[in-house]
Amino acid sequence: MKPPGEGTVRYEAEEALPGRLAAGLGLQLATLGINAVVLVAAIIYRAGSGTEGVLLWGVFGAVLFCGVSTILQALGFGRIGAGCVILHGTSSIFISVSVAALAAGGPPLLATLVVASALIQVALSARLSLLRRLLTPTVTGTVIMLLPVTVMPILFRMLNETPEGGTRTAAALSALVTVTVILIVGVALRSAGSLRLWGPVFGVVAGTVVAALFGIYDVRNVVEAAWIGVPRGGWPGLDLSFPPAFWGLLPVFVFVTLVGTTKSVGVAVAVQRVSWRQRRAVNFRRVQGAVAAEGVGNLLAGLAGTVPNTPYPGGVSVVELTGVAARSVGIMGGAAFIVLAFAPKALALILAIPGAVVAGYIAMAMALLFVAGMREVIADARDYRKGLIAGVSFWTGAGFQSGMIFPDYFATFAGGLLQNGMAAGCLTAILLTLLMEVAAPRRSRYRGRLDGAELPAINSFLDSFATRNGWRQAMVERLQAASEETLLTLMRKQEEQAPAAERGDGAKHHLLLTARKEGGGAVLEFIASAGEGNLQDQIALLREQPPESRLEQEVSLRLLHHLTSSVVHQQYHNADVVTVRVDPSATADGGE
Repeated sequence: MKPPGEGTVRYEAEEALPGRLAAGLGLQLATLGINAVVLVAAIIYRAGSGTEGVLLWGVFGAVLFCGVSTILQALGFGRIGAGCVILHGTSSIFISVSVAALAAGGPPLLATLVVASALIQVALSARLSLLRRLLTPTVTGTVIMLLPVTVMPILFRMLNETPEGGTRTAAALSALVTVTVILIVGVALRSAGSLRLWGPVFGVVAGTVVAALFGIYDVRNVVEAAWIGVPRGGWPGLDLSFPPAFWGLLPVFVFVTLVGTTKSVGVAVAVQRVSWRQRRAVNFRRVQGAVAAEGVGNLLAGLAGTVPNTPYPGGVSVVELTGVAARSVGIMGGAAFIVLAFAPKALALILAIPGAVVAGYIAMAMALLFVAGMREVIADARDYRKGLIAGVSFWTGAGFQSGMIFPDYFATFAGGLLQNGMAAGCLTAILLTLLMEVAAPRRSRYRGRLDGAELPAINSFLDSFATRNGWRQAMVERLQAASEETLLTLMRKQEEQAPAAERGDGAKHHLLLTARKEGGGAVLEFIASAGEGNLQDQIALLREQPPESRLEQEVSLRLLHHLTSSVVHQQYHNADVVTVRVDPSATADGGE
Protein backbone atom coordinates (compact mmCIF):
# COMPACT_ATOMS: atom_id res chain seq x y z
CA MET A 1 0.00 0.00 0.00
CA LYS A 2 1.26 3.44 -0.84
CA PRO A 3 2.13 5.67 2.06
CA PRO A 4 -0.64 8.08 2.92
CA GLY A 5 -0.33 11.53 1.54
CA GLU A 6 -2.38 14.39 0.34
CA GLY A 7 -5.51 13.27 -1.46
CA THR A 8 -5.03 9.58 -0.63
CA VAL A 9 -7.52 7.10 0.79
CA ARG A 10 -5.94 5.50 3.86
CA TYR A 11 -8.44 2.66 4.15
CA GLU A 12 -10.64 1.48 1.28
CA ALA A 13 -14.18 0.21 1.77
CA GLU A 14 -13.21 -3.46 1.92
CA GLU A 15 -10.11 -3.05 4.10
CA ALA A 16 -9.94 -3.95 7.79
CA LEU A 17 -9.60 -1.17 10.33
CA PRO A 18 -8.26 -1.38 13.91
CA GLY A 19 -11.17 -1.71 16.33
CA ARG A 20 -10.46 1.40 18.39
CA LEU A 21 -10.03 3.55 15.30
CA ALA A 22 -13.27 2.20 13.80
CA ALA A 23 -15.14 2.92 17.04
CA GLY A 24 -13.73 6.45 17.29
CA LEU A 25 -14.53 7.33 13.69
CA GLY A 26 -17.95 5.69 13.98
CA LEU A 27 -18.77 7.88 16.97
CA GLN A 28 -17.54 10.90 15.00
CA LEU A 29 -19.87 9.90 12.16
CA ALA A 30 -22.81 9.59 14.54
CA THR A 31 -21.99 12.92 16.17
CA LEU A 32 -22.16 14.59 12.75
CA GLY A 33 -25.67 13.32 12.07
CA ILE A 34 -27.40 13.10 15.46
CA ASN A 35 -28.44 16.75 15.62
CA ALA A 36 -30.09 16.62 12.21
CA VAL A 37 -31.87 13.35 13.05
CA VAL A 38 -33.36 14.71 16.26
CA LEU A 39 -34.05 18.22 14.94
CA VAL A 40 -35.93 17.17 11.79
CA ALA A 41 -37.98 14.55 13.64
CA ALA A 42 -38.86 17.07 16.36
CA ILE A 43 -39.90 19.65 13.75
CA ILE A 44 -42.24 17.15 12.07
CA TYR A 45 -43.98 16.02 15.26
CA ARG A 46 -44.24 19.47 16.80
CA ALA A 47 -45.62 20.99 13.59
CA GLY A 48 -48.06 18.09 13.33
CA SER A 49 -49.42 18.95 16.81
CA GLY A 50 -48.25 15.69 18.33
CA THR A 51 -48.31 15.10 22.08
CA GLU A 52 -45.12 14.91 24.12
CA GLY A 53 -45.35 11.12 24.16
CA VAL A 54 -45.73 10.97 20.37
CA LEU A 55 -42.79 13.36 19.96
CA LEU A 56 -40.49 11.34 22.21
CA TRP A 57 -41.40 8.04 20.54
CA GLY A 58 -40.92 9.55 17.07
CA VAL A 59 -37.46 10.90 17.92
CA PHE A 60 -36.47 7.62 19.59
CA GLY A 61 -37.56 5.63 16.54
CA ALA A 62 -35.86 8.03 14.14
CA VAL A 63 -32.48 7.66 15.90
CA LEU A 64 -32.87 3.89 16.23
CA PHE A 65 -33.72 3.19 12.60
CA CYS A 66 -31.19 5.66 11.22
CA GLY A 67 -28.68 3.43 13.00
CA VAL A 68 -30.20 0.26 11.57
CA SER A 69 -30.17 1.71 8.03
CA THR A 70 -26.55 2.88 8.37
CA ILE A 71 -25.52 -0.65 9.38
CA LEU A 72 -27.51 -2.16 6.50
CA GLN A 73 -25.65 0.13 4.07
CA ALA A 74 -22.25 -0.85 5.43
CA LEU A 75 -22.82 -4.61 5.69
CA GLY A 76 -24.55 -5.13 2.37
CA PHE A 77 -26.84 -8.16 2.74
CA GLY A 78 -27.20 -9.60 -0.75
CA ARG A 79 -28.81 -6.88 -2.84
CA ILE A 80 -29.56 -4.70 0.19
CA GLY A 81 -26.87 -2.16 1.08
CA ALA A 82 -24.09 -0.40 -0.80
CA GLY A 83 -21.20 -1.95 1.13
CA CYS A 84 -19.89 1.57 1.82
CA VAL A 85 -20.00 4.15 4.60
CA ILE A 86 -23.37 5.84 4.09
CA LEU A 87 -24.75 7.65 7.12
CA HIS A 88 -28.54 7.88 7.41
CA GLY A 89 -30.45 10.82 8.84
CA THR A 90 -34.07 11.90 9.10
CA SER A 91 -35.34 12.95 5.68
CA SER A 92 -35.96 16.70 5.58
CA ILE A 93 -37.74 16.60 2.21
CA PHE A 94 -40.53 14.63 3.91
CA ILE A 95 -41.21 17.40 6.45
CA SER A 96 -44.16 19.06 4.70
CA VAL A 97 -45.93 15.85 3.61
CA SER A 98 -45.31 14.18 6.99
CA VAL A 99 -46.83 17.17 8.81
CA ALA A 100 -49.83 16.98 6.47
CA ALA A 101 -50.24 13.26 7.23
CA LEU A 102 -50.07 13.87 10.99
CA ALA A 103 -52.67 16.62 10.71
CA ALA A 104 -54.98 14.46 8.56
CA GLY A 105 -54.82 11.18 10.46
CA GLY A 106 -52.20 11.28 13.19
CA PRO A 107 -49.17 8.97 13.63
CA PRO A 108 -51.00 5.82 12.38
CA LEU A 109 -51.72 7.42 8.98
CA LEU A 110 -48.16 8.72 8.73
CA ALA A 111 -46.78 5.27 9.53
CA THR A 112 -48.95 3.64 6.85
CA LEU A 113 -47.85 6.15 4.21
CA VAL A 114 -44.19 5.64 5.12
CA VAL A 115 -44.63 1.86 4.74
CA ALA A 116 -46.35 2.26 1.35
CA SER A 117 -43.71 4.63 -0.03
CA ALA A 118 -40.93 2.38 1.30
CA LEU A 119 -42.35 -0.62 -0.55
CA ILE A 120 -42.40 1.44 -3.75
CA GLN A 121 -38.77 2.42 -3.18
CA VAL A 122 -37.68 -1.20 -2.67
CA ALA A 123 -39.42 -2.15 -5.92
CA LEU A 124 -37.83 0.83 -7.67
CA SER A 125 -34.35 -0.26 -6.57
CA ALA A 126 -34.77 -3.58 -8.37
CA ARG A 127 -35.49 -1.79 -11.65
CA LEU A 128 -33.24 1.22 -11.27
CA SER A 129 -31.82 0.58 -14.74
CA LEU A 130 -35.13 1.78 -16.21
CA LEU A 131 -34.38 5.27 -14.85
CA ARG A 132 -30.80 5.44 -16.12
CA ARG A 133 -31.63 8.05 -18.79
CA LEU A 134 -33.28 10.31 -16.21
CA LEU A 135 -30.95 9.81 -13.24
CA THR A 136 -27.86 10.82 -15.21
CA PRO A 137 -24.62 12.08 -13.63
CA THR A 138 -25.76 15.59 -14.58
CA VAL A 139 -28.98 15.17 -12.58
CA THR A 140 -27.42 13.44 -9.58
CA GLY A 141 -24.45 15.82 -9.54
CA THR A 142 -26.77 18.83 -9.57
CA VAL A 143 -28.77 17.36 -6.69
CA ILE A 144 -25.54 16.86 -4.71
CA MET A 145 -24.61 20.50 -5.35
CA LEU A 146 -28.05 21.60 -4.14
CA LEU A 147 -27.83 19.66 -0.88
CA PRO A 148 -25.47 22.23 0.70
CA VAL A 149 -27.70 25.00 -0.67
CA THR A 150 -30.65 23.61 1.32
CA VAL A 151 -28.56 23.01 4.45
CA MET A 152 -26.47 26.20 4.54
CA PRO A 153 -29.32 28.58 5.54
CA ILE A 154 -29.96 26.38 8.58
CA LEU A 155 -26.26 26.37 9.42
CA PHE A 156 -26.00 30.15 9.13
CA ARG A 157 -28.91 30.51 11.53
CA MET A 158 -27.26 28.06 13.92
CA LEU A 159 -24.12 30.21 13.92
CA ASN A 160 -26.14 32.99 15.54
CA GLU A 161 -27.99 30.81 18.04
CA THR A 162 -26.80 30.98 21.64
CA PRO A 163 -28.21 29.44 24.81
CA GLU A 164 -29.91 31.69 27.31
CA GLY A 165 -27.38 34.01 28.91
CA GLY A 166 -24.82 33.55 26.13
CA THR A 167 -23.49 36.09 23.64
CA ARG A 168 -23.04 36.10 19.89
CA THR A 169 -19.35 36.72 20.42
CA ALA A 170 -19.10 33.39 22.23
CA ALA A 171 -20.92 31.61 19.40
CA ALA A 172 -18.77 33.27 16.76
CA LEU A 173 -15.50 32.43 18.53
CA SER A 174 -16.46 28.78 19.13
CA ALA A 175 -17.44 28.35 15.48
CA LEU A 176 -14.26 30.10 14.32
CA VAL A 177 -12.07 27.86 16.48
CA THR A 178 -13.88 24.75 15.19
CA VAL A 179 -13.35 25.67 11.54
CA THR A 180 -9.76 26.82 12.09
CA VAL A 181 -8.68 23.62 13.81
CA ILE A 182 -10.30 21.45 11.12
CA LEU A 183 -8.57 23.50 8.40
CA ILE A 184 -5.18 23.36 10.13
CA VAL A 185 -5.33 19.60 10.66
CA GLY A 186 -7.03 18.82 7.36
CA VAL A 187 -5.07 21.15 5.07
CA ALA A 188 -1.85 22.44 6.63
CA LEU A 189 -1.10 19.09 8.33
CA ARG A 190 -2.81 16.83 5.82
CA SER A 191 0.36 14.85 5.17
CA ALA A 192 0.86 14.22 8.86
CA GLY A 193 -0.68 10.74 8.69
CA SER A 194 -3.16 9.74 11.39
CA LEU A 195 -3.74 13.36 12.54
CA ARG A 196 -5.93 13.80 9.49
CA LEU A 197 -8.32 11.13 10.78
CA TRP A 198 -9.11 13.12 13.90
CA GLY A 199 -9.22 16.63 12.41
CA PRO A 200 -13.03 17.00 12.68
CA VAL A 201 -12.98 15.63 16.25
CA PHE A 202 -10.21 18.03 17.28
CA GLY A 203 -12.24 20.87 15.77
CA VAL A 204 -15.45 19.98 17.62
CA VAL A 205 -13.60 19.44 20.93
CA ALA A 206 -11.72 22.72 20.62
CA GLY A 207 -14.89 24.62 19.71
CA THR A 208 -16.79 23.03 22.61
CA VAL A 209 -14.02 23.94 25.07
CA VAL A 210 -14.19 27.57 23.92
CA ALA A 211 -17.99 27.45 24.24
CA ALA A 212 -17.70 26.08 27.79
CA LEU A 213 -15.24 28.84 28.75
CA PHE A 214 -17.79 31.42 27.59
CA GLY A 215 -20.61 29.63 29.38
CA ILE A 216 -22.67 28.50 26.37
CA TYR A 217 -22.28 24.75 26.85
CA ASP A 218 -25.52 23.91 28.70
CA VAL A 219 -25.25 20.71 30.75
CA ARG A 220 -28.61 20.94 32.54
CA ASN A 221 -30.35 18.50 30.19
CA VAL A 222 -27.38 16.14 30.47
CA VAL A 223 -27.68 16.05 34.27
CA GLU A 224 -31.45 15.53 34.19
CA ALA A 225 -31.47 12.80 31.51
CA ALA A 226 -31.74 9.13 32.44
CA TRP A 227 -28.83 6.79 31.76
CA ILE A 228 -30.89 4.10 30.01
CA GLY A 229 -34.52 4.05 28.92
CA VAL A 230 -37.26 3.95 26.31
CA PRO A 231 -39.58 6.97 25.95
CA ARG A 232 -43.19 6.97 27.04
CA GLY A 233 -45.90 6.98 24.42
CA GLY A 234 -45.35 3.61 22.76
CA TRP A 235 -46.06 2.30 19.27
CA PRO A 236 -48.81 4.30 17.52
CA GLY A 237 -49.85 1.46 15.18
CA LEU A 238 -50.87 1.51 11.51
CA ASP A 239 -54.05 2.84 9.93
CA LEU A 240 -55.13 -0.08 7.74
CA SER A 241 -58.57 1.35 7.01
CA PHE A 242 -56.95 3.34 4.17
CA PRO A 243 -59.13 6.46 4.53
CA PRO A 244 -59.53 9.07 1.76
CA ALA A 245 -56.65 11.05 3.29
CA PHE A 246 -54.34 8.08 2.59
CA TRP A 247 -55.19 8.02 -1.13
CA GLY A 248 -54.98 11.80 -1.33
CA LEU A 249 -51.49 11.93 0.19
CA LEU A 250 -50.06 8.76 -1.39
CA PRO A 251 -49.21 10.39 -4.81
CA VAL A 252 -47.34 13.18 -3.04
CA PHE A 253 -45.46 10.67 -0.89
CA VAL A 254 -44.54 8.71 -4.03
CA PHE A 255 -43.24 11.85 -5.75
CA VAL A 256 -41.19 12.85 -2.72
CA THR A 257 -39.85 9.28 -2.60
CA LEU A 258 -38.71 9.63 -6.22
CA VAL A 259 -36.96 12.91 -5.38
CA GLY A 260 -35.36 11.27 -2.36
CA THR A 261 -34.25 8.33 -4.49
CA THR A 262 -32.53 10.74 -6.87
CA LYS A 263 -30.67 12.23 -3.92
CA SER A 264 -29.79 8.76 -2.65
CA VAL A 265 -28.39 7.80 -6.05
CA GLY A 266 -26.26 10.95 -5.93
CA VAL A 267 -24.95 10.12 -2.44
CA ALA A 268 -24.25 6.49 -3.43
CA VAL A 269 -22.32 7.70 -6.48
CA ALA A 270 -20.42 10.32 -4.48
CA VAL A 271 -19.33 7.90 -1.76
CA GLN A 272 -17.87 5.56 -4.37
CA ARG A 273 -15.79 8.44 -5.72
CA VAL A 274 -14.03 8.82 -2.36
CA SER A 275 -13.88 5.16 -1.24
CA TRP A 276 -11.06 3.87 -3.48
CA ARG A 277 -7.46 4.91 -4.05
CA GLN A 278 -7.72 4.45 -7.80
CA ARG A 279 -10.69 6.07 -9.53
CA ARG A 280 -13.25 3.45 -10.55
CA ALA A 281 -16.35 3.46 -12.68
CA VAL A 282 -19.52 3.77 -10.61
CA ASN A 283 -20.86 0.34 -9.66
CA PHE A 284 -24.61 0.73 -10.06
CA ARG A 285 -25.21 -2.53 -8.24
CA ARG A 286 -23.95 -0.74 -5.15
CA VAL A 287 -26.25 2.17 -6.02
CA GLN A 288 -29.17 -0.25 -6.28
CA GLY A 289 -28.15 -1.70 -2.93
CA ALA A 290 -28.10 1.78 -1.38
CA VAL A 291 -31.63 2.54 -2.61
CA ALA A 292 -32.86 -0.89 -1.47
CA ALA A 293 -31.33 -0.40 2.01
CA GLU A 294 -33.02 2.98 2.27
CA GLY A 295 -36.34 1.37 1.33
CA VAL A 296 -35.93 -1.46 3.83
CA GLY A 297 -34.88 0.99 6.56
CA ASN A 298 -37.94 3.13 5.90
CA LEU A 299 -40.17 0.06 5.86
CA LEU A 300 -38.92 -0.81 9.35
CA ALA A 301 -39.26 2.83 10.45
CA GLY A 302 -42.85 2.95 9.19
CA LEU A 303 -43.75 -0.30 10.92
CA ALA A 304 -42.27 1.15 14.12
CA GLY A 305 -44.36 4.31 13.69
CA THR A 306 -41.68 6.89 13.00
CA VAL A 307 -40.57 9.17 10.16
CA PRO A 308 -38.56 8.19 7.04
CA ASN A 309 -34.76 8.37 6.91
CA THR A 310 -32.40 8.82 4.01
CA PRO A 311 -28.65 8.74 3.19
CA TYR A 312 -27.08 11.82 4.75
CA PRO A 313 -24.61 13.52 2.37
CA GLY A 314 -22.37 14.76 5.17
CA GLY A 315 -21.10 11.22 5.65
CA VAL A 316 -19.42 11.40 2.23
CA SER A 317 -17.50 14.47 3.32
CA VAL A 318 -16.38 12.75 6.53
CA VAL A 319 -14.91 9.94 4.44
CA GLU A 320 -13.06 12.47 2.29
CA LEU A 321 -11.88 14.49 5.29
CA THR A 322 -10.50 11.48 7.14
CA GLY A 323 -9.46 9.33 4.19
CA VAL A 324 -11.13 6.31 5.83
CA ALA A 325 -13.82 4.52 3.80
CA ALA A 326 -13.75 1.18 5.67
CA ARG A 327 -17.20 -0.32 6.11
CA SER A 328 -16.53 -0.95 9.79
CA VAL A 329 -16.82 2.82 10.36
CA GLY A 330 -20.38 2.69 9.04
CA ILE A 331 -21.17 -0.31 11.25
CA MET A 332 -19.80 1.48 14.32
CA GLY A 333 -21.60 4.69 13.40
CA GLY A 334 -24.91 2.84 13.10
CA ALA A 335 -24.26 1.02 16.37
CA ALA A 336 -23.58 4.38 18.05
CA PHE A 337 -26.99 5.62 16.87
CA ILE A 338 -28.68 2.54 18.33
CA VAL A 339 -26.89 2.96 21.66
CA LEU A 340 -27.80 6.65 21.75
CA ALA A 341 -31.45 5.82 21.14
CA PHE A 342 -31.51 3.79 24.37
CA ALA A 343 -29.15 6.10 26.29
CA PRO A 344 -30.86 9.46 26.87
CA LYS A 345 -27.91 10.87 28.86
CA ALA A 346 -25.40 10.13 26.09
CA LEU A 347 -27.81 11.59 23.55
CA ALA A 348 -28.20 14.72 25.67
CA LEU A 349 -24.41 15.04 25.98
CA ILE A 350 -24.04 15.25 22.21
CA LEU A 351 -27.09 17.46 21.76
CA ALA A 352 -25.60 19.89 24.29
CA ILE A 353 -22.79 20.74 21.85
CA PRO A 354 -23.53 24.38 20.89
CA GLY A 355 -25.20 24.94 17.55
CA ALA A 356 -22.39 27.23 16.40
CA VAL A 357 -19.84 24.42 16.82
CA VAL A 358 -22.03 21.92 14.99
CA ALA A 359 -22.67 24.48 12.24
CA GLY A 360 -18.95 25.07 11.74
CA TYR A 361 -18.27 21.33 11.52
CA ILE A 362 -21.09 20.60 9.06
CA ALA A 363 -20.27 23.67 6.94
CA MET A 364 -16.82 22.21 6.22
CA ALA A 365 -18.43 18.92 5.19
CA MET A 366 -20.98 20.70 2.96
CA ALA A 367 -18.20 22.62 1.19
CA LEU A 368 -16.56 19.34 0.18
CA LEU A 369 -19.90 17.90 -0.87
CA PHE A 370 -20.59 20.81 -3.20
CA VAL A 371 -17.25 20.21 -4.92
CA ALA A 372 -18.05 16.47 -5.25
CA GLY A 373 -21.30 17.30 -7.04
CA MET A 374 -19.55 19.82 -9.28
CA ARG A 375 -17.00 17.19 -10.31
CA GLU A 376 -19.82 14.81 -11.24
CA VAL A 377 -21.51 17.43 -13.41
CA ILE A 378 -18.29 18.48 -15.15
CA ALA A 379 -17.36 14.88 -15.92
CA ASP A 380 -20.73 14.35 -17.66
CA ALA A 381 -21.08 17.73 -19.41
CA ARG A 382 -20.03 16.65 -22.89
CA ASP A 383 -22.12 19.30 -24.62
CA TYR A 384 -23.77 22.61 -23.81
CA ARG A 385 -27.19 20.99 -23.24
CA LYS A 386 -26.09 19.05 -20.17
CA GLY A 387 -24.29 22.12 -18.87
CA LEU A 388 -27.49 24.12 -19.42
CA ILE A 389 -29.54 21.52 -17.52
CA ALA A 390 -27.13 21.67 -14.56
CA GLY A 391 -26.97 25.47 -14.53
CA VAL A 392 -30.70 26.11 -14.87
CA SER A 393 -31.60 23.40 -12.34
CA PHE A 394 -29.07 24.58 -9.78
CA TRP A 395 -30.16 28.20 -9.86
CA THR A 396 -33.84 27.22 -9.95
CA GLY A 397 -33.27 25.21 -6.77
CA ALA A 398 -31.32 28.06 -5.18
CA GLY A 399 -34.08 30.51 -6.11
CA PHE A 400 -36.86 28.40 -4.63
CA GLN A 401 -34.79 27.72 -1.51
CA SER A 402 -34.42 31.46 -0.94
CA GLY A 403 -38.14 32.06 -1.61
CA MET A 404 -37.43 34.41 -4.51
CA ILE A 405 -39.32 32.65 -7.34
CA PHE A 406 -43.01 33.68 -7.37
CA PRO A 407 -43.56 32.83 -3.69
CA ASP A 408 -47.24 33.86 -3.88
CA TYR A 409 -47.89 31.04 -6.36
CA PHE A 410 -45.55 28.29 -5.20
CA ALA A 411 -45.43 28.69 -1.41
CA THR A 412 -48.36 26.32 -0.92
CA PHE A 413 -47.97 24.16 -4.04
CA ALA A 414 -47.94 20.41 -3.14
CA GLY A 415 -47.81 21.25 0.54
CA GLY A 416 -44.91 23.65 0.09
CA LEU A 417 -42.71 20.98 -1.51
CA LEU A 418 -41.04 23.46 -3.87
CA GLN A 419 -39.85 25.56 -0.97
CA ASN A 420 -37.15 22.91 -0.64
CA GLY A 421 -34.43 23.87 -3.12
CA MET A 422 -33.27 20.30 -3.63
CA ALA A 423 -36.78 19.12 -4.56
CA ALA A 424 -37.32 22.06 -6.93
CA GLY A 425 -33.91 21.68 -8.57
CA CYS A 426 -34.25 17.92 -8.85
CA LEU A 427 -37.67 18.21 -10.49
CA THR A 428 -36.30 20.83 -12.91
CA ALA A 429 -33.31 18.65 -13.82
CA ILE A 430 -35.52 15.59 -14.40
CA LEU A 431 -37.99 17.54 -16.56
CA LEU A 432 -35.21 19.11 -18.65
CA THR A 433 -33.50 15.74 -19.07
CA LEU A 434 -36.81 14.21 -20.13
CA LEU A 435 -37.29 17.07 -22.60
CA MET A 436 -33.81 16.46 -24.02
CA GLU A 437 -34.63 12.75 -24.41
CA VAL A 438 -37.88 13.53 -26.20
CA ALA A 439 -36.20 16.05 -28.51
CA ALA A 440 -33.28 13.73 -29.30
CA PRO A 441 -33.22 11.88 -32.64
CA ARG A 442 -35.22 8.66 -32.60
CA ARG A 443 -33.23 5.62 -31.59
CA SER A 444 -32.88 2.69 -33.96
CA ARG A 445 -33.29 -0.64 -32.17
CA TYR A 446 -32.07 -4.17 -32.74
CA ARG A 447 -33.16 -7.11 -30.58
CA GLY A 448 -31.37 -10.43 -30.54
CA ARG A 449 -29.25 -12.71 -28.39
CA LEU A 450 -25.83 -12.20 -26.85
CA ASP A 451 -24.28 -14.52 -29.41
CA GLY A 452 -21.60 -14.24 -32.08
CA ALA A 453 -24.08 -15.61 -34.62
CA GLU A 454 -25.88 -12.26 -34.38
CA LEU A 455 -22.97 -10.32 -35.88
CA PRO A 456 -24.12 -10.43 -39.55
CA ALA A 457 -27.56 -9.12 -38.60
CA ILE A 458 -26.02 -6.45 -36.33
CA ASN A 459 -23.68 -5.34 -39.14
CA SER A 460 -26.66 -5.01 -41.49
CA PHE A 461 -28.54 -3.00 -38.84
CA LEU A 462 -25.59 -0.63 -38.40
CA ASP A 463 -25.11 -0.30 -42.17
CA SER A 464 -28.72 0.88 -42.54
CA PHE A 465 -28.37 3.20 -39.53
CA ALA A 466 -25.20 4.83 -40.94
CA THR A 467 -26.71 5.19 -44.41
CA ARG A 468 -29.76 7.01 -43.04
CA ASN A 469 -27.47 9.47 -41.28
CA GLY A 470 -25.32 10.11 -44.36
CA TRP A 471 -22.05 8.58 -43.10
CA ARG A 472 -19.46 7.16 -45.45
CA GLN A 473 -18.19 3.60 -45.56
CA ALA A 474 -15.31 4.28 -43.18
CA MET A 475 -17.77 5.24 -40.44
CA VAL A 476 -19.86 2.13 -41.17
CA GLU A 477 -16.81 -0.06 -40.71
CA ARG A 478 -15.86 1.78 -37.52
CA LEU A 479 -19.35 1.25 -36.06
CA GLN A 480 -19.32 -2.41 -36.99
CA ALA A 481 -15.86 -2.98 -35.55
CA ALA A 482 -16.73 -1.23 -32.27
CA SER A 483 -19.95 -3.26 -32.00
CA GLU A 484 -18.13 -6.51 -32.66
CA GLU A 485 -15.54 -5.85 -29.95
CA THR A 486 -18.24 -4.81 -27.45
CA LEU A 487 -20.28 -7.92 -28.23
CA LEU A 488 -17.26 -10.22 -27.92
CA THR A 489 -16.25 -8.67 -24.62
CA LEU A 490 -19.76 -9.07 -23.18
CA MET A 491 -19.88 -12.68 -24.43
CA ARG A 492 -16.55 -13.42 -22.78
CA LYS A 493 -17.86 -12.07 -19.49
CA GLN A 494 -20.97 -14.22 -19.79
CA GLU A 495 -18.86 -17.31 -20.45
CA GLU A 496 -16.59 -16.58 -17.51
CA GLN A 497 -19.60 -16.26 -15.25
CA ALA A 498 -21.35 -19.41 -16.57
CA PRO A 499 -19.15 -21.78 -18.67
CA ALA A 500 -20.74 -23.14 -21.85
CA ALA A 501 -20.82 -26.66 -20.42
CA GLU A 502 -23.19 -25.47 -17.70
CA ARG A 503 -25.77 -23.82 -19.99
CA GLY A 504 -27.53 -24.71 -23.18
CA ASP A 505 -28.41 -22.54 -26.14
CA GLY A 506 -31.71 -21.71 -24.48
CA ALA A 507 -29.78 -19.92 -21.77
CA LYS A 508 -28.31 -17.36 -24.15
CA HIS A 509 -28.77 -13.87 -22.76
CA HIS A 510 -30.93 -11.39 -24.61
CA LEU A 511 -29.38 -8.31 -26.23
CA LEU A 512 -30.93 -4.96 -27.04
CA LEU A 513 -28.81 -2.64 -29.19
CA THR A 514 -29.92 0.96 -29.73
CA ALA A 515 -28.20 3.48 -31.98
CA ARG A 516 -28.67 7.23 -32.27
CA LYS A 517 -26.86 10.18 -33.79
CA GLU A 518 -25.47 12.71 -31.32
CA GLY A 519 -23.49 15.68 -32.53
CA GLY A 520 -21.22 14.48 -35.29
CA GLY A 521 -20.95 10.92 -34.00
CA ALA A 522 -23.00 7.89 -33.07
CA VAL A 523 -23.94 6.55 -29.63
CA LEU A 524 -24.50 2.81 -29.35
CA GLU A 525 -26.08 1.29 -26.25
CA PHE A 526 -25.81 -2.44 -25.55
CA ILE A 527 -28.18 -3.84 -22.91
CA ALA A 528 -27.48 -7.44 -21.93
CA SER A 529 -27.84 -9.69 -18.91
CA ALA A 530 -25.42 -8.88 -16.10
CA GLY A 531 -21.84 -10.11 -15.94
CA GLU A 532 -18.82 -9.47 -13.74
CA GLY A 533 -16.09 -6.86 -14.18
CA ASN A 534 -16.44 -3.31 -15.45
CA LEU A 535 -15.21 -2.41 -18.95
CA GLN A 536 -14.40 1.19 -17.98
CA ASP A 537 -12.10 0.03 -15.19
CA GLN A 538 -10.43 -2.57 -17.37
CA ILE A 539 -9.79 -0.06 -20.18
CA ALA A 540 -8.39 2.42 -17.63
CA LEU A 541 -6.03 -0.27 -16.32
CA LEU A 542 -4.84 -1.03 -19.86
CA ARG A 543 -3.61 2.57 -20.19
CA GLU A 544 -1.41 2.13 -17.12
CA GLN A 545 0.07 -1.23 -18.11
CA PRO A 546 3.37 -1.39 -20.03
CA PRO A 547 3.22 -2.80 -23.59
CA GLU A 548 4.97 -6.05 -22.59
CA SER A 549 2.07 -6.91 -20.26
CA ARG A 550 -0.42 -7.29 -23.12
CA LEU A 551 -2.35 -10.53 -23.06
CA GLU A 552 -4.45 -12.13 -25.77
CA GLN A 553 -7.70 -11.61 -23.89
CA GLU A 554 -7.01 -7.85 -23.74
CA VAL A 555 -7.07 -7.41 -27.51
CA SER A 556 -10.82 -6.69 -27.66
CA LEU A 557 -10.55 -4.09 -24.92
CA ARG A 558 -7.66 -2.34 -26.62
CA LEU A 559 -9.42 -2.32 -29.97
CA LEU A 560 -12.57 -1.01 -28.30
CA HIS A 561 -10.58 1.79 -26.67
CA HIS A 562 -9.03 2.64 -30.05
CA LEU A 563 -12.32 2.62 -31.97
CA THR A 564 -14.42 4.66 -29.55
CA SER A 565 -14.16 8.10 -28.00
CA SER A 566 -15.82 6.96 -24.76
CA VAL A 567 -17.05 3.79 -23.07
CA VAL A 568 -19.49 3.89 -20.14
CA HIS A 569 -20.38 0.62 -18.42
CA GLN A 570 -23.29 0.64 -15.95
CA GLN A 571 -23.67 -2.63 -14.08
CA TYR A 572 -27.04 -3.41 -12.53
CA HIS A 573 -28.23 -6.63 -10.91
CA ASN A 574 -30.52 -7.41 -13.82
CA ALA A 575 -28.56 -5.95 -16.74
CA ASP A 576 -25.27 -4.67 -18.12
CA VAL A 577 -25.59 -1.39 -20.01
CA VAL A 578 -22.58 -0.48 -22.14
CA THR A 579 -22.72 2.87 -23.94
CA VAL A 580 -20.05 3.62 -26.52
CA ARG A 581 -19.58 6.75 -28.58
CA VAL A 582 -18.06 6.42 -32.03
CA ASP A 583 -16.87 9.51 -33.89
CA PRO A 584 -15.96 9.58 -37.59
CA SER A 585 -12.24 9.19 -38.17
CA ALA A 586 -10.75 12.49 -39.30
CA THR A 587 -8.15 10.69 -41.43
CA ALA A 588 -10.21 7.90 -42.92
CA ASP A 589 -13.46 9.81 -43.26
CA GLY A 590 -12.32 13.14 -44.47
CA GLY A 591 -12.80 14.91 -41.17
CA GLU A 592 -16.52 14.41 -41.31
